[in-house]
Amino acid sequence: MLQLIKKLPLAPIHLVVLLLSLYFVMYRLSVLSGLILVGLMALLWVRQGKKVCCQILPILACFFLFFGFQCVKAVLDEAAAPTKVSSLTVKPDSIQVNGDSLSFRGISSGHLYTVFYQLKSQEEQRYFKSLSSLIRLEVEAVVSEPEGQRNFNGFDYRDYLRTQGIYKTVKISKIEKIEQRGAWNPLDWLSLVRRKALVYIKEQFPSPMRHYMTGLLFGDLDKEFDQMSDLYSSLGIIHLFALSGMQVGFFVDQFRSLFLRLGVRKEIVDWLQVLFSFIYAGLTGFSVSVNRSLLQKMFANMGITKLDNIACTIILSFLVMPHFLLTTGGVLSFAYAFLLAVFDFEDLGHYKRILVESVAISVGILPLFIYYFYSFHPLSILLTFFFSFLFDVVLLPGLSFVFLFSPLAKLTQVNFLFVWLESCIQWVAGLGLKPWIFGKPTAVCLLVLLAVLLLLHDLYQNPKWCILLISLVALLFFIIKYPVENEVTVVDVGQGDSIFLRDVRGRTVLIDVGGKVNVVSKEPWQERASQANAERTLIPYLRSRGVARIDYLVLTHAHADHVGDLMELAREMDIGNIYISEGSTTSKDLTEMLQTIKKPPHLVKVGDTIPICDGFLRVLYPNHKGNGGNNDSVVLYGELLQIRFLFTGDLEDGELELIKRYPRLSVDVLKAGHHGSRGSSYPEFLDAISPRIALISAGKHNRYEHPHQEALQRFQERQIQVFRTDEQGAIRFRGWKKWKIETVR
Repeated sequence: MLQLIKKLPLAPIHLVVLLLSLYFVMYRLSVLSGLILVGLMALLWVRQGKKVCCQILPILACFFLFFGFQCVKAVLDEAAAPTKVSSLTVKPDSIQVNGDSLSFRGISSGHLYTVFYQLKSQEEQRYFKSLSSLIRLEVEAVVSEPEGQRNFNGFDYRDYLRTQGIYKTVKISKIEKIEQRGAWNPLDWLSLVRRKALVYIKEQFPSPMRHYMTGLLFGDLDKEFDQMSDLYSSLGIIHLFALSGMQVGFFVDQFRSLFLRLGVRKEIVDWLQVLFSFIYAGLTGFSVSVNRSLLQKMFANMGITKLDNIACTIILSFLVMPHFLLTTGGVLSFAYAFLLAVFDFEDLGHYKRILVESVAISVGILPLFIYYFYSFHPLSILLTFFFSFLFDVVLLPGLSFVFLFSPLAKLTQVNFLFVWLESCIQWVAGLGLKPWIFGKPTAVCLLVLLAVLLLLHDLYQNPKWCILLISLVALLFFIIKYPVENEVTVVDVGQGDSIFLRDVRGRTVLIDVGGKVNVVSKEPWQERASQANAERTLIPYLRSRGVARIDYLVLTHAHADHVGDLMELAREMDIGNIYISEGSTTSKDLTEMLQTIKKPPHLVKVGDTIPICDGFLRVLYPNHKGNGGNNDSVVLYGELLQIRFLFTGDLEDGELELIKRYPRLSVDVLKAGHHGSRGSSYPEFLDAISPRIALISAGKHNRYEHPHQEALQRFQERQIQVFRTDEQGAIRFRGWKKWKIETVR
C-alpha cells in the first residue's frame, strides 16, 4: 500500500481534494461546485504541469464513472420502488417503540422502506419492545413519498432517507400475520445479534444506566433518552455518543492485544482485525463514524499515518459507503479526523496537549458546526475536554465490563453514578448560559471561513498575518449573524401561524409562535416522547438566521395553534416585549405561561405601533375586549419597503367590522385569516382591500381541510395570487430596498 501511495503523481491528500470536488459536482451539482473543480484543475496545471494533469485524468475518469453509476442507480432504484406493499421483512435492530408508535426499517421485493405503525394494544407494544428475532409481516399498508424540506434551512427528511437507499415510506394500517423466518445473510445475523443485545440491556439494566450502555456500546439512543439528549445537544457535547475515535480504538486495541498475547503473528492479527472490524461495525449499526475509525485503524497498521491515512480512508470510503459525505454525521466525522491529522502538538505535555487540541479542533470545526447547527456553546470546549476523559477512559471500559459479566452478576448498583452524571449535566444546563447563535453561512462564506482558518494554522507565528486573518474571520461571522437585508417570513409550523420580520438594523418582530392542538386523550402506555412543534420548525429557522432575541412578540389570540409553543420559544430565545389583546388575558393557559416566563405583556390598543423595516406595524383591531378567540385577533398593518402588509391572525367575522372602521384600507399582501377557512376572507372584505397576494399558513393534509375550496375560489375570482405553506412550505419576502418573494418548494 505504501508503494502504491509513493507511485501517485501527487500527494494523496491533494488527490482527495480533487476527488471531493468531483464528488460534490456529481452528487450536489451547482455553479459553485463546478467552478471549484475547474479552478483546482487549473491550479494543478499551473503548479504541477501538463504531465501530472494527464496522469491524474484517468483516476478522475474512473471515479467520474463510479459516481455517475451511483447517481444513475439511485434514480433507477427510486423509479422502481413499488407503490404497493403487502409483506415486509423487519430489520430487527431498527425497531423503535415510542408510546403507541412503532417504526422500523423493512424490506419488500428487494427495496428498503421506513415503516410506521400505530400500535393497537399494550400487548402489541410489549411484543415489539421485546422482539429479538427475525420476522416477516403480512400487512395492509399505504406507500407514500417521504416528507421533504418545509422551511428554509430546514431538515430534508426525504433527502436524508435517499442517502440511506430509502425512497418510500410505508404506513401500516393493519398487521394481518406475523411469521418467524430464518436468516442466511451475515448482515441479518449482525442485525439480529445487535437487537438481542439492545433488548437484553433494556430489560436487565435500570435507567439511565441502560441508555449509556446502549449508546456507548452499540450506538443506539432510544426515545426515552430524548430529554437528556436535548441537554447534551444544547451544551454541544452530544458527539460524545458518536462511536468513533477512542471508542473504536479501545475495542480494536483490546482485540489485537488479546491475540498478540496468545502468540498469533501480527500479519494474521491484521487479517483477523478486518473480520473483527466488519462484525463490530455491524453491531454498532454501520455508522459512518465507526466505519471511518475502523478504516483508519487498518491503514495505521500498514504504517500509513497522518494526512496519508485520512486520504486513503476517504478514497476507500467512496467505494464502500458512497453517500458518506451527504450526511451531517459523515461530514463532521471526517472533518474531526482531518483536523486531528493536521494539528501536531506532540511537543506539549499530555494533558496540555489534550486541552490545546480540544481548543484547536473546536475552532477548526466551528464553521462546519454552525453550518449544520447554527450555534456554539461556550462551555463545549471545557465540557468536551472533561467528559471525553470520563466517557472514553471510565464509562466505556466500565460498561463493557458490566455488560460482558452481567450473566454472572448484574452490577446495577452503579446506576447511582449515572443518576449523578445526569444531575451534573442538568446543573450545568441550568446555569443559564445559552449557546451563541451565529446563523447558517452560505456555501461561499463557509468555504472562505475554512480556507482562512487553514491559513491561520499555517501562519499563526506571523503576528501581522494572524491579526489580519482573525479580523477577517470576525467579519465573516458578523456577516453571517447580521445579514444586511429585510425579511418577512411565513414559517411553516404546520397547522398554526408564525410570521417572522427583521430589518437591516437587526430589529425583530415575531407574530405568533405556532403550537399543536391536542384533541385526543391517550392512555399512559400510548403517550409518546416528542418534541414541541417549534423545536422542529420555528426555532431552527430563527437560529439559522442568527436570531437570538425577539424584540417584539405579538400573540394575536389565545388559541394553542398560535401561542402553544411560547414556553419553548422563551427557553431558547430572549424576548423583549410581548403584545396581546386584552381579551387574551381571559385564557388561563396563556396567562400561566406568561407568569412562568415572567414577562408581563403589553395589552394592545388600536393605534399602537411597532417599528420595523424603516416603517412600522400599526394595530388596527380589536377595539374592544373580546374572549381571546378568532375574532379577538390582533390585526397589524404596515407599509414596508413600499408594500402594504395586513396580518389578520385568525380573524373571520371581524373582517367586516375592520372594513367598516377603515373603508379606504388598501392592501398589497394579505395574510389570510384562520388558515384560509370558509368563514374568513369574505368577498366584501377582499373587494374592499383589493390585495394582490394572499398568504395562507396551514398544515399539510390537516383535518380541518384548510384552506377551504370556497376561500380559494374567492381568491381565484379576484386574480389574487395565493401562496400556501401546506403546498409550498415556508414563504419569504426578502430584500434591501425592494422585496423578492420565494418559497421552499
